[in-house]
Amino acid sequence: MKNRSVFALALAVIAAAALSGCASSANREAMTAQDMTLAKRHDQTVSVKTAGGSETGAMDSSNIEDADFKAAIEDSIKNSKVFRSIVQGKEADYELSVSIIHLDKPVFGLTFTVNMEATWVLVKQSDRSVVMKKSIQSTHSAGFSDAAAGVTRLRLAVEGAARKNIEQGLQAIAALSL
Repeated sequence: MKNRSVFALALAVIAAAALSGCASSANREAMTAQDMTLAKRHDQTVSVKTAGGSETGAMDSSNIEDADFKAAIEDSIKNSKVFRSIVQGKEADYELSVSIIHLDKPVFGLTFTVNMEATWVLVKQSDRSVVMKKSIQSTHSAGFSDAAAGVTRLRLAVEGAARKNIEQGLQAIAALSL
């Protein structure tokens, strides 16, 4: 009987290890907003800066790296055409700075709900005036039906929260009169 209990425990540990895997960073393509309907588009150019993200360590949960978040925002701007084009540096008409303030992730569960807050600041380059400063909060959940592995569910929830944050940020910019 004791051997059977040890075997069952060992089997459970192996199954848990197989389902957990290693954490990976949020994927830029999965964070990119698709098929957005915007109030209007702007005929100016924009540059994008991001901050507040962090790398995903070997023993860490899924995070959003600044470079991937920046790429997802730029790809979303291109997809939505909210600005005419993206320009690197000070030659752009506007500078968009997006900072991740808070990324609340659960530790365990069947359904992972991630809450994200980011500050979106749009500055007109010619006179350095702040055109928009807005805190945007987003939430996304991923359940067992989305992925069996917990680390994958968490990454999907992080990516979804970031994607929704980008969608809301671009909607806010599209509502502006520039």
